[in-house]
Amino acid sequence: MKYIIEKAKVDDVPHIYELVNKFAKKNLMLPRVINDIYERLQEFFVARTMKKNVVIGCVSLHITWTGKKDEVLAEIRSLAVEKKYQNKGVGTALIKNLEEEAKRLGVKKIFALTYIPEFFHKLGYETISRELLPHKVWTECINCPYFMNCKEIPVIKMLK
Repeated sequence: MKYIIEKAKVDDVPHIYELVNKFAKKNLMLPRVINDIYERLQEFFVARTMKKNVVIGCVSLHITWTGKKDEVLAEIRSLAVEKKYQNKGVGTALIKNLEEEAKRLGVKKIFALTYIPEFFHKLGYETISRELLPHKVWTECINCPYFMNCKEIPVIKMLK
């Protein structure tokens, strides 16, 4: 199966919205409202089939300044791959692409909050205590229905 990974376009937003919220309904990730995806479109990358140009996966890179001099983190958000394309390297390719983008931007640390830390461990991420992440990371969490009972696991990687 051939696919390409590229920056998302406006026409991709409905597909990203549908894909992310399909997993959110299964409590596997946080839901996204369509307006938020449009406003943060420059953060998104998509994987699409080469033949039919169909979006089969997505991910976003959210940059956060910690408040400390020269300390910037990048967060991996909304990683989703259509079920029939899972376990075929699409998710790994999306993450590797995101890591390259983070490096290009000068980011040295990249992290994710995930229900599947094993996936990230295979890519060189380490599980860390959530207390090690700056408070700014949790600004969106306050609106999450699972805020007081969060089961997401933080993983982090130093980029070279």
